[in-house]
Amino acid sequence: MTTIGDLQTPALLLDLDRLEANLEGMAARADALGVALRPHIKTHKSVEVARLQRSLGASGITVSTLYEAGVFAEHGFTDITWASPICLARLRQARELADRVTLRVIIDSLEALSGIKSAGYPFHVWLDVDCGYHRTGVDPLGELAVSLARDIFESPKMNFDGILTHSGHAYYARSRQDIIGIAEEERRVMAEFADRLRSEGIDVSRVSVGSTPAMSVAQHLDGVTEARPGNYALYDYTQATLGSCDLVDCALTVLASVVSSQPGSDHCVVDAGALGLSKDLGPATAKQPTVGEIFDDYSAGTLLPHTRVVSVSQEHGIVSGSIPVGEKVRILPNHSCLTVAMYDEFHVLRGETVIDKWSIWRGR
Repeated sequence: MTTIGDLQTPALLLDLDRLEANLEGMAARADALGVALRPHIKTHKSVEVARLQRSLGASGITVSTLYEAGVFAEHGFTDITWASPICLARLRQARELADRVTLRVIIDSLEALSGIKSAGYPFHVWLDVDCGYHRTGVDPLGELAVSLARDIFESPKMNFDGILTHSGHAYYARSRQDIIGIAEEERRVMAEFADRLRSEGIDVSRVSVGSTPAMSVAQHLDGVTEARPGNYALYDYTQATLGSCDLVDCALTVLASVVSSQPGSDHCVVDAGALGLSKDLGPATAKQPTVGEIFDDYSAGTLLPHTRVVSVSQEHGIVSGSIPVGEKVRILPNHSCLTVAMYDEFHVLRGETVIDKWSIWRGR
């Protein structure tokens, strides 16, 4: 029997009890809000986790890359939304994958629309809408939005799936009330835009929204048909600070060893750096700058109050406190999505016991 103490470091730990509770909780929340759940698998990149989500009723999956879409298609997932504006240089590969599964792509420009038309393939197409994040997506009040929707809807070469958005600005909120406002903004913008399109004779059968913070606090989702949160499976320090979860819900940690701690020094060094934790600086609402918090008691969900990872180089993390060489610490990452992408596998735990290893499909 392998336990945490037997593992080489740095190691990525996945608490299966917490994972299962998180998945069940979001599935129940989606059901209560009356929307289908299409989880974003970029967070965990794990076939095993996605299968658990599917067993709880997920209607399909969301991916960030065509590589992810291909891997999960090979493992039996047949309804996949590639939730990034389509890269026209990848159209041939997208078409090959769409011959095998239902691949749903998104566009937000005339150039992308023209590219898909020229491909001569009946792609399933979402129109990407900006609900206030201002990263991608058409302005729902502009004429381009209606024009693109009409062209997709009326084209014999495309299947119009509906409209899709992402409330990524929820991650920059400063309070739970701010997130509630962003979640309602996302819902309202999409419902009103769908009604506008319908008034123009354009059938909108699906309205898709998504972010873990917004889904965690949404009061209702009238006018929405599906949600695409991803981070909820694992959570992280950012989500805990935003109020999306409690520390006892965080299922992902990095196990690291103290490799240097000089007498009289006020810091020590662990063997998890930027390539073990990422360089995400965490939430703006954090009380102290941090690159990773350190659990005092993982089971109780308590953190060391004055000891945390404060900076990283490639393979080393500087910790603001003195811990003896050889001690192992359990670090809560700021951003689980980026941290997972640094590793090839999860060490899956029940309590302190390692029960399995699950591959992380992190190719580009």
